[in-house]
Amino acid sequence: MELKQTLILASGSPRRLDLLKQAGIEPDRLMPMDLDETPGKSEHPRSLARRLSTEKARAALAAVKDEPLWKHSYILAADTVVAVGRRILPKAEYLDEASSCLHLLSGRGHWVFTGVCLITPDGKTRQKVIETKVRFKRLSGLDIESYLASGQWRGKAGAYGIQGLAGCFVQKLVGSYTNVVGLPLFETLQLLSGEGFDVHAGWMEG
Repeated sequence: MELKQTLILASGSPRRLDLLKQAGIEPDRLMPMDLDETPGKSEHPRSLARRLSTEKARAALAAVKDEPLWKHSYILAADTVVAVGRRILPKAEYLDEASSCLHLLSGRGHWVFTGVCLITPDGKTRQKVIETKVRFKRLSGLDIESYLASGQWRGKAGAYGIQGLAGCFVQKLVGSYTNVVGLPLFETLQLLSGEGFDVHAGWMEG
């Protein structure tokens, strides 16, 4: 008997869940992994995105290894890093952090890296890091003050979410838009389908 394919999303991000649903994929289980995301000394933003996505996927795998219903699942994890040059911006939790990020991003280009890691039911690990170049307009004091008041910066890498009000700040974007939201859909579906996951299974239902 063929086993039903199951997918664990090792993330609690509503944005990643929404993106997968947009692609017709409903994870069977959400497993946010609470890891130390502090960059290593001189760690490159791309390397950080790769490392954290891999660590999240492996942590989820370890958490289900004794659960027969889940241990043969596909496990998908991702981590998004925003950087100006090699400077990694925080996932802002405090107002002063968010303010510093927005002042730094104002009127200049930055990079968004998302590491995507897939662990297959037979234990193979597949990884990609996708990068997108984003340029913000020059932000006025009112832009920054109003955006900070909105609260949409909380918990976001670089203190902004492109799918919200901060989309008004984007002057130019080169690369994947969904990568900046938090999960590059094209590349993620390539990873899944390349390892035998039926990415079209839910399409008939919607």
